[in-house]
Amino acid sequence: MSWYSILPPLIAIAIVFWRKEVIMALLVAVASSELLLAIQGEGNTLFATFLNTIERIISVASSPGNTRILIFSIMIGALLAYIRESGGVAATVNMLMNKGIAKSKRQVGFLTMFTGIAVFIESNLSVLTSGIVSRGLFDKFKMSRARLAYIIDSTSAPVCILILLNGWGAFVLGLLGNYELSESAVSILWGSVGYNFYAIITLVIVFYTIAFDKVHGPMKEAEQKLELQKTDLKEEVKGSKARYMLVPLVTLIVSMVGFMFYTGNGVLAEGSGSKSVLYATVLAIVVAYALMISSRQFTHHQLVDTGFKGMGELLPLVSIVLLSLTLGASLKELGTGVFVASLVGDYLPIYLIVPVLFLTGAVMSFTTGTSWGTFAILIPIGVPLIQELGLPPSLVVGAILGGGIFGDHCSPISDTSAVSALASGCDLLTHVKTQLPYALFGGALTFIAYLVTSIIVL
Repeated sequence: MSWYSILPPLIAIAIVFWRKEVIMALLVAVASSELLLAIQGEGNTLFATFLNTIERIISVASSPGNTRILIFSIMIGALLAYIRESGGVAATVNMLMNKGIAKSKRQVGFLTMFTGIAVFIESNLSVLTSGIVSRGLFDKFKMSRARLAYIIDSTSAPVCILILLNGWGAFVLGLLGNYELSESAVSILWGSVGYNFYAIITLVIVFYTIAFDKVHGPMKEAEQKLELQKTDLKEEVKGSKARYMLVPLVTLIVSMVGFMFYTGNGVLAEGSGSKSVLYATVLAIVVAYALMISSRQFTHHQLVDTGFKGMGELLPLVSIVLLSLTLGASLKELGTGVFVASLVGDYLPIYLIVPVLFLTGAVMSFTTGTSWGTFAILIPIGVPLIQELGLPPSLVVGAILGGGIFGDHCSPISDTSAVSALASGCDLLTHVKTQLPYALFGGALTFIAYLVTSIIVL
């Protein structure tokens, strides 16, 4: 693969920081990727680029898994609108404060983090649940939505990659199962938990920001701006009953677990995350609708209108998710991930291989916007290194998994970043800008940790 395969994601990232336009950046990146692919083919290059860009978007949207993610992202808007307009959010905030569960910024932060950890079944569900629970509380205590986006994003993925009783665990097990190693795939995967330094360090940093109520860099600026704003004590929607929020939310969580078992034929880790989260979201919407219609304070037409307005509010972010998936698919065909992975050369000293694998995973995930694709490419590269050089399998796998999450946390073209912004009600670029210093600090500590560990172990 050629060096130019790295150009489209670099163009996207440059436009994002230059023009502050994510959708335009993603469109230009997809078009430039398709242009490079068209140059490799025959015929009218510009005309082929135009048509292929459209067809690439259609092919991504026609994938069942991607379609479920897109529909889920839209449907969440209806669910959020229902629990907001019913007064359930305001009532839940008041209830938590009255019961002493959320009487301070620290308690609100820990409640958010705990919710993200407890819902480890699926990263999108973890982000979504934490965001729904905490939105109103963060507003009440004048904590920025950027801070909420950081906490839920930096809790969900690390927890899911550490506990591994989910789709990620099944996916990585499937990749490792293709090789003959001295240990079983299961023991290697579970052994990687202790070596996944980035996930562990990230959770420690989140804990620090909550326990000491300290934020730094752009996040601090966002908090200070919010504190200077006048407090509006008047609620947009009066509090009614907490059950209008809690019952749909419990339905979402419980049914998600049930659908994971159902789609996995009784095995939780083999369940389909995209199917389960979509089915659970639709069921939660039905429950929220039933509660509101039975209260006789809303008509069917009002609820339909509310649901579509909620979905409409999320269309820009859903477009970003679609284009992020499209760019990932186009870059996969262009070979961007393979080119980045090939930078891990045979000339490296043995103690640098694991740290460099971590950095390679980070760069791949950052430039392609996907941790799943990073795992799929780097594990087949890392396992032969284990076999040929006698590297500790769990250490190598932990570095690859951690690198994928690190790059995902930094990337403005990541669909995970978009979903976190969606769940918290934060602007995507604000989320990326405020989370970046924490992710980079955690990544630097992780690199040092892998370097020291490699020197000791190898």
